[in-house]
Amino acid sequence: MRILIPTALLVFAVGCTLGPDYARPTFDTPDAWRVAPAEAGDLANTQWWEAFNDPALNELIDIALAENLDVRVAAARVDQFLGALTATRSRFFPSVGYDVDGSRAKASRVGQPPLPPGADPYFTLYQGSLGATWQIDLFGRVRRLNEAARARVYASEQARRGVVLSLVTSVAASYITLRQLDRQLEIAQATAKNFGETLRIFNLRHEAGIVSQTEVSQVQSQHEQALAQIPALEQQIAAVENLISITLGRNPGPIARGLTIDQLVPPRIPADLPSTLLERRPDILQAEQNLVAANANIGATRALYFPDLTLTGALGSTSTSFGDFLSGPASAWIVGANLAGPIFTFGAIKGQVDTAEAQKEEAVLVYQQTILNAMRETNDAITGTVKKEEELARQESRVRALRESARLSRAKFEYGMAGYVEVLIADNELFAAEIALVRVRAERNTQLVQVYRAMGGGWVDSADARSRTTGVEADSAPPIDGGSLRQ
Repeated sequence: MRILIPTALLVFAVGCTLGPDYARPTFDTPDAWRVAPAEAGDLANTQWWEAFNDPALNELIDIALAENLDVRVAAARVDQFLGALTATRSRFFPSVGYDVDGSRAKASRVGQPPLPPGADPYFTLYQGSLGATWQIDLFGRVRRLNEAARARVYASEQARRGVVLSLVTSVAASYITLRQLDRQLEIAQATAKNFGETLRIFNLRHEAGIVSQTEVSQVQSQHEQALAQIPALEQQIAAVENLISITLGRNPGPIARGLTIDQLVPPRIPADLPSTLLERRPDILQAEQNLVAANANIGATRALYFPDLTLTGALGSTSTSFGDFLSGPASAWIVGANLAGPIFTFGAIKGQVDTAEAQKEEAVLVYQQTILNAMRETNDAITGTVKKEEELARQESRVRALRESARLSRAKFEYGMAGYVEVLIADNELFAAEIALVRVRAERNTQLVQVYRAMGGGWVDSADARSRTTGVEADSAPPIDGGSLRQ
């Protein structure tokens, strides 16, 4: 009987776990995206930024993965949850400890009981023990707490992967913006130079009485308009360089350049069924793990209704003489069991259970909302890429037409067949169209980046691995020099 009762308790402890087991909520997903790309391949698992074929961009992303402070903060959070999981798991096993004590005391001669006449009131006491305490997980509270802690570790890991995803796409998008501004600055400087030369010629013609002061003023206005674009673009370039520098975990400064915006090779659009987003987007996986943790907490709180069984034991020695401290007569031991549980809590436990169930409902809704948001972001990114391709083609055609118009207008002016106002209008339209063309080309590339960001994919794991392995190399790498690769 002494053996059967503990055995039955242990079997009961292993088999009883309160609370609902986790089941992924069902969610309807569309079979395809609203706009299908003309050329699609399953490229979501590739290191897509390398498709731009720009070594400078690759280097920036490598440095960011190694040095970005947000990635380090996210990694530290993962370690925190791992520590909490280790602490929770320890409750599955007995807690073993020791206690050693030595004291010198004087007994009262008139105390209770009184000290016998002639007895020495001074005495030394030595005590030592090795004890163990084990709380049996009868109703699965510890198992549910462990399940919740494990889910929080997974959720924090997905949060870290989400930081890596945002980091890579942010660096790529910022670099594209930087190269866009560089190209627009080149156009503004070249246009201002051309208008400046035209102004010089018109001043000479005005002195010769060929053109009027009105036409000189028109050319000067055109020249000043182009010049005014330069400081604004330079300010934007500096701001983007500072942003990228901070993303790299460095002080604001110049950023290395590689290919121009026109030379960047856009990666192809990945294509996959929307349902696969559930298994690779970090924010969706994080939301699901938060749901798993919330679901497990219901069982952990319901277990508070039931008693806890704690087994204790200690083996030690007590003696007033150090020489007899470890002898047989000085030995002592104790074995005990404690069963404790609630009777009336006046709603304290019920309130905790209600809170846990409401937290699970909230987690379900957040999970569903995260999926809907992922579908929206991906649809927006794919639609934006397809439409930006169409806009880019139209803008390129418009620039070609305006270049021809500007050439013909200038030829008509030179032959006296038109006033300079016609040339002015044509040149200004061409200048604005060239600036817009660069912007649309950059936006098309940025939309491609957003497609990879929205769809997640195996590339996040690849980038994550690089963020863990390149830290030492990056610490010894020299700072980026903005001059060696600058165009």
